[in-house]
Amino acid sequence: MSVSDLPRYDFCHVESLAALCDMLSSRNGKGMVLLAGGTDFMVEVSQGAPRRGALPLVVDISRMPELGGIDWDGTRLRIGAAVSYLELARHAAVAEHAPLLAAMTYDIGGPTIQARGTLGGNFATASPAADGVAAIAAFDPIIEVQSVRGRRRIAMADLQTGYKTSTRADDEVIVAFELEPPPPGTPWVWRKVGTRMAQAISKVALAAVAQIDDGVVTRFGAAMASVAPVTALLPNVRKLMTGARVDEVDAAALDAAVEADVAPIDDVRSTREYRAHCAKALVRSFVISLRH
Repeated sequence: MSVSDLPRYDFCHVESLAALCDMLSSRNGKGMVLLAGGTDFMVEVSQGAPRRGALPLVVDISRMPELGGIDWDGTRLRIGAAVSYLELARHAAVAEHAPLLAAMTYDIGGPTIQARGTLGGNFATASPAADGVAAIAAFDPIIEVQSVRGRRRIAMADLQTGYKTSTRADDEVIVAFELEPPPPGTPWVWRKVGTRMAQAISKVALAAVAQIDDGVVTRFGAAMASVAPVTALLPNVRKLMTGARVDEVDAAALDAAVEADVAPIDDVRSTREYRAHCAKALVRSFVISLRH
């Protein structure tokens, strides 16, 4: 199947979030594709269509005001689910308060993908290789979802349940992400290991932030892509680092924590051994950088 087959799909556009929730409820969230940037859906289309007669209804949500916008209230950053990576890259509040996110956007495909792809789409697809999910997960965001039953907030740690599965119900729409960034100047890292810097899926990617007061780590957030069935939140690494003096972190203990937090596999992009090596090297490199 090629893009020329797209006219076979039924398309529609909804004007409001309430109308979209009603539509999802009437279908129990089944047989529909919510199209914002379309960067994942178009790949699926090009790889092969569903059985004839089983094509989903494609719903354009790219221009829905309730899913857009980036707001900074002085403490929290709120990012609409349909905000594009290009918008993230160009927003002054993101650059000042969450430069890790801005840096990540330049490794998301080429300019066309950056202009169309969205964080909401990354989360909806729920791929453990998604760079955008790993980057924002380092900030422990709250994910806002909505259905006809109302709006609820899901902590990142409570979202993922397995490979491409989550606690978000089929009839719930991802609305926005809310995060509380550390103070400007806080050390951070975004490192992507791949065949190419941008237009390739990560072999391994690390996002991390570390707030340090008088040599002691008071906040440590981290996440990795492509090293587990879900985006790896590195709980053992976080536990080891939080409250530790940066110049006293034991390298062997750090490696052991990484090993406990990841479960890489062999696939067409890389091997289990290489991913495990990279995961430890990336975390170790960031921790070492905190001592200077």
